[in-house]
Amino acid sequence: MTIDEGVVKYQSFWTRAPAPHAAAVDELETWRRPLFDAGLIGEYEEHGIGYGNISVRCGEPGQFMISGTQTGHLATTDKSHYAVVTSWNVHGNRVCCVGLSQASSEAMTHAAIYQLDQHIGAIVHVHSADLWRQYLNQLPTTSPDVPYGTPGMANEFRRLYVDTDFRKTQLAVMGGHEDGILSYGRSLEEAATRVLNLMGTAN
Repeated sequence: MTIDEGVVKYQSFWTRAPAPHAAAVDELETWRRPLFDAGLIGEYEEHGIGYGNISVRCGEPGQFMISGTQTGHLATTDKSHYAVVTSWNVHGNRVCCVGLSQASSEAMTHAAIYQLDQHIGAIVHVHSADLWRQYLNQLPTTSPDVPYGTPGMANEFRRLYVDTDFRKTQLAVMGGHEDGILSYGRSLEEAATRVLNLMGTAN
């Protein structure tokens, strides 16, 4: 496996300060934990590189809280491990965030998906080699030529939403991001349970 994970590829304008809307942290941690326990969020130990991220809308319209970059290895998280994305520009490849951790390298992708529909309230991006192989090109799948965390990936999810049944499945495989699976929902419970159901581990 070629590791291409954890590197922030967009221009990051990060204000290092306590993230606002700290109440959202409890909800994020509640649903991050079963994903971590299932191995869907974690770390490639041989490389020391974390994977997986989770976000929820909060604050002003268009804003959301997301796990910080390279926090995948943590069994539990707190307010120091999240950032609020306050603005972004896909075409300018730019993300602005506030938090004690810098926003995940996938923040650009999350931002683009939230922009698709105001009813999308939460997004979960996980890694599973088994699920990735099983559902590659069975679920809506992004182009294998498009790397994660780029404007191209943001545009790919827009394409899936318009041209495939991604709007119905609310699950997609990241063809150019090995092991990557993404789900969304109206709530974190919905988004997390949807991907856990793929493993048969949802409560």
